[in-house]
Amino acid sequence: MATMELGINLGRLDDIAANAQRAEQQGYDFVGVGEHVFFHGPIGNGLITLAAAAGATRSIKLMSTITLVPLYPAALLAKQVATLDIISGGRFNLGVGVGGEYKKEFSAVGVPVNQRGARTNETLEVLHKLFTEDNVTFSGKFNTLDQVTLAPQPRQKPLPIWISGRSEAALRRCAKFGTGWLPYMYTPEQLRISVDKINHYAQDMGRNKPKPGQFIFFAVHEDRQLAINMAAERLSKQYQQDFSTLVHKYALAGDPDDCVARIKEYVAAGSRTVMLASACPGAYTGTNEQLMADEVVPKIKQLKIEDSQ
Repeated sequence: MATMELGINLGRLDDIAANAQRAEQQGYDFVGVGEHVFFHGPIGNGLITLAAAAGATRSIKLMSTITLVPLYPAALLAKQVATLDIISGGRFNLGVGVGGEYKKEFSAVGVPVNQRGARTNETLEVLHKLFTEDNVTFSGKFNTLDQVTLAPQPRQKPLPIWISGRSEAALRRCAKFGTGWLPYMYTPEQLRISVDKINHYAQDMGRNKPKPGQFIFFAVHEDRQLAINMAAERLSKQYQQDFSTLVHKYALAGDPDDCVARIKEYVAAGSRTVMLASACPGAYTGTNEQLMADEVVPKIKQLKIEDSQ
């Protein structure tokens, strides 16, 4: 029998330590943090934020949701990831995404946005070598290494890598490099189809099947319609498009029973890890997350799951 793992994304930068401790006390398996260099609103750097969370907690796992891999030099990212895994006592999970929805941040760091997929794939090759080998030599399109050794390497062998995205290229990337699959803005049916494809690709590559997960925004309130309105307003602002007709498709929004029922649909589609992120006004975030922890998470944790993955 499989068990569900649930995580919560951390919000405000000025309260990261306390929020991470609260998530640990609430029984979450992960805390997650997203990132952008520039975006439509305030947002920090995921690896630095998770370092603060690591120092404030003892057992909860850490996941970058998501690290924008093409924005980093591969060797520098390898050093940061290895360091974070070591200082956290082997609790770090690297979430990998290519970004691209905010093109200005790519031009700001000198990375052509049309190279983001190729750069990500090459970086994942470099990370694998640096995390597992000494005296690494590598000659690629974007990276050149000449007999270098990363010391120390990550504590976890292998370091968990969760691939995010929505494209066919992301599915193949997950099959080749991922230990987990963490799509976002996905319906349960899309998740089911993607898991089948990834498993097929992984089998052809002689790799193990990655663990299926789901990243999802949520707003939960005893007043169902109020929760729906909060999520639609927040996501419309965050992604600069109208989410009023998309909330039920891509988010958890409603009363606690609605949220339990929707997560169960993702579980039935194959998900074994769900990363949650608040989609509500800042003043309601604490209540939103506490209600999720009190009324929804325990019911998902107690599910008995036949694991065929």
